[in-house]
Amino acid sequence: MKARLAAALARAGEVAQQLADPATARDSAKLKTLGREYARLERIRKLGAQYEKLVNEREQARDLAADPDPQLAELAQADLERVEPELEVVENALRELLIPPDPFDARDTIVEIRAGTGGDEAALFAADVLRMYTRYAERRGWTVDMVSVSEGNVGGVKEAIFTVRGDGAYGRLRYESGVHRVQRVPATETQGRIHTSAATVAVLPEAEEVDVRIEDKDLKIDVFRSSGPGGQSVNTTDSAVRITHIPTGLVVQCQDQKSQLQNKLRALEVLRARLLDRLVAEQEAERARERRAMVGTGDRSAKIRTYNFPQNRVTDHRIQLTLHQLEDVLSGELDEIIDALRLAKQAEHATA
Repeated sequence: MKARLAAALARAGEVAQQLADPATARDSAKLKTLGREYARLERIRKLGAQYEKLVNEREQARDLAADPDPQLAELAQADLERVEPELEVVENALRELLIPPDPFDARDTIVEIRAGTGGDEAALFAADVLRMYTRYAERRGWTVDMVSVSEGNVGGVKEAIFTVRGDGAYGRLRYESGVHRVQRVPATETQGRIHTSAATVAVLPEAEEVDVRIEDKDLKIDVFRSSGPGGQSVNTTDSAVRITHIPTGLVVQCQDQKSQLQNKLRALEVLRARLLDRLVAEQEAERARERRAMVGTGDRSAKIRTYNFPQNRVTDHRIQLTLHQLEDVLSGELDEIIDALRLAKQAEHATA
């Protein structure tokens, strides 16, 4: 770890020099990328300084604990018992930061939720999942901007697309991609039978123009009148936008904003993110680099989590983690699950 820490500190000096270069200030994309890297390296620098300080305190305490003076040895032992747990916490945090980061982890993210098998009950569960993520974002101080919502027949959600903006949003939410399964008695069930339904979640890093360039000639743009809830502007102007990316056949539409321009910009954000997601997947396939199924596969066909209402249970199948805190999880208390997934990823990197 010391070698990786030294390398990170050396890199921090290089990045600081590049940020001070006037040429960098004229390149907004490079400035943004270097700024993100410097913020991560600065956290490493501060944690590294704290780590070295605690290591020195531990060594001094160990030396004094062997002192023939019993009172001094007792005080040293108390210091040792205080320092060692603190050192373990700092060391674990530093070890995680020193793992080579995914270049997209610090970015904002686009989340897509769709009702799966289960009809109206699946749409109701998709609405629960949407609330779970919006509440989680609120807990972390992130901002949620809705791009598009298609409502179901009984108050559920057929599809919801939204952007989450905040420090490290994609890095934490990326583990949520996959099939989420629910087991419960639907409100419409008269005989008390438990039904199984599902919702799919796709978490995409927000793409920047330097990642994916979209040519105007490759786009087919249609405008139409918004439908459904949305206030006085709905059904009065052709503000809704549907964009088709001709080379790939990808289609994105947005109608939640009041102006046609805003809907077009939001739709382009989603399209760019989907194209980036496809590009990354293709690159990984070309490298024939198999990822372990435990963490971060991004395989949305795989069932990743089950929410069992009768047993008040949430189980993440990738790491065999079970919590009997269903209501808390659906209220946005996801950190325990996400932290466990991040630790599993850290362990995977350590043995790779």
